[in-house]
Amino acid sequence: MKQPTRTVDETTLGAWLIKGNADAGALLERFRAEPRVRRWCVQGGYRARMMRPGQPVVFWASGSRSRAVPYGVWGLGRLAGGAAPDADGSWSVPLELDIWPEPERLSREQIRADQRLAGLEVLRQPQGSNPSFLTPAEYEALRDHLGEDGVH
Repeated sequence: MKQPTRTVDETTLGAWLIKGNADAGALLERFRAEPRVRRWCVQGGYRARMMRPGQPVVFWASGSRSRAVPYGVWGLGRLAGGAAPDADGSWSVPLELDIWPEPERLSREQIRADQRLAGLEVLRQPQGSNPSFLTPAEYEALRDHLGEDGVH
């Protein structure tokens, strides 16, 4: 049986991208009340097993385009540990990540407008894997939008 092709490895990984559905009102309220994210669910598999402490992570808010919510990059941080299965069999990863205030978030339109970011996996395959990833060049381009210290 042929093994599926892996789209990310140590040489093509710039940062992990984890996703949350911003159409869910509970997510918006959660981040308004507590913008610190210390753990997030991910899909088990080879990507989850590649996650290591200290690797950069980007929070991507997804959802339908019909709502007036600025989907896109909502935060940036680091993995605080590796992904592992929880007691119920689902997987999660510890994080040190803060969700930015709404005016500071990078919209999907801002990301698409930058040719260096227009090919992000999360844009090409919005229903794809969680975690997704950015290549080193894509992560560098994203950081250009955020400034020297990773905030804008």
